[in-house]
Amino acid sequence: MSATSAPTASVSATPRLEELEPPQLPSGSDYPSLSAHFAPLFERIAAGARDRDLHRELPFAEIAALNRVGFALLRVPREHGGVGASVRTYIRLLIDLAAADSNVAHQYRSHAGFVESLRFLDDDRSRHWYAQLRAGATVGNASTEKGGNALGTLNTVLTQRSGGADQDATWVLDGEKFYATGSLFATHTRVSASLTGPGGDVTGERSFAVVPTTAAGVELEDDWNGFGQKLTATGTARFHEVEVEPLAVLPRRIGTPEAVFEASFFQLVLLAVLAGIARAVREETATGVRERKRTFNTGLGLPYREDPLIQEATGNIAATAFAVEATVLHAAGTFDDALAEAARTGADRHDHSGAVPAEFYTAELAIQQAQITVPEQTIRVASELFLTGGASNTAVEKGLDRHWRNAQTVATHNPIVFRSRQVGDWFINGTLPQGLSAIGDAPASAAASAPTQE
Repeated sequence: MSATSAPTASVSATPRLEELEPPQLPSGSDYPSLSAHFAPLFERIAAGARDRDLHRELPFAEIAALNRVGFALLRVPREHGGVGASVRTYIRLLIDLAAADSNVAHQYRSHAGFVESLRFLDDDRSRHWYAQLRAGATVGNASTEKGGNALGTLNTVLTQRSGGADQDATWVLDGEKFYATGSLFATHTRVSASLTGPGGDVTGERSFAVVPTTAAGVELEDDWNGFGQKLTATGTARFHEVEVEPLAVLPRRIGTPEAVFEASFFQLVLLAVLAGIARAVREETATGVRERKRTFNTGLGLPYREDPLIQEATGNIAATAFAVEATVLHAAGTFDDALAEAARTGADRHDHSGAVPAEFYTAELAIQQAQITVPEQTIRVASELFLTGGASNTAVEKGLDRHWRNAQTVATHNPIVFRSRQVGDWFINGTLPQGLSAIGDAPASAAASAPTQE
């Protein structure tokens, strides 16, 4: 296998909902009780993280074990059969999981975003999907198209087919996606798509289709070949005439409370993954220094663990990891505030008749600012880890490079310069961050398309 190739995973390991037993829920919803519930499993996941990365073994068993003990139900409200944990508690647990294995934590990003979206749907859809989650359903993601779609548009389409006299209309999904993170591990995947109008023309509307990953016409590949986050099953997803039931078509309008909240929540999960990586770097550093016997001839001749310069370098890494985690948890708290305000004002009603509460934008701006600092700080400490151990830290079998590779890969999801510009525009001009509904090819600039002058 070449250095840039990736094996194609068999979908035989992809779970089928009808084969699963309902997850076992933890008894409490507070962090201490939930931490005690999940900690033994997190430790087992951490124990195999290095070898899984070295040998590219996808964590099907680890994710299935987490789902069996209720991790996927943490943010499902208690009245719908879930744990009902706060956003801050969930993110704190996700950081714990990311410290054990950032690949495993990352694949829950899509599922977590889907769970949050249910709060804003109509009663029929939310009841249906909460029941599916309680039965063991998990949801991956298939949103981004690799190329060929114009910025803000999608080539993947949902086409409505008329039902018979006694049948509801059905929908059919066609298209291809890339970056389908977590879908191979999930029972379903949520696919962003344009809608076709009565005449077959693609409209400007956007919806999601939630389809079983094992349904006829669904093809998933583990062809992600990035140098980091190699075990997230991020790769190609193809959909050919996939039938979609009406309750699985989820409308989405830009600028609604649901759209603003979920877009920011997706980024919060990435920040939690980075915070977990920073903590893992801290632990790797301290353990490596504590166990090292040899020292350098240019040092002070002290035992390595007693060398003040090495202690200082380790302390700087620890302090940065602390600051990263504190930043992410502070941002998480703003989401709890936003949801409380939405419940008070009715901004979470499915008709989207209310204005977006100011607290939603407070959360979004918290995320924007954290995205400027957290990635850079995490990448930096992942590099400084090597300063505390010398060339032996680069040994492949140690697997220490995975922390830098994983942090760098997660950080590239959101170019920092764009976030910096938006934050600056807010503080200078009061301009709220805005984004298009889909990544795509930018139109040619006026300068590029203008004729040249001889």
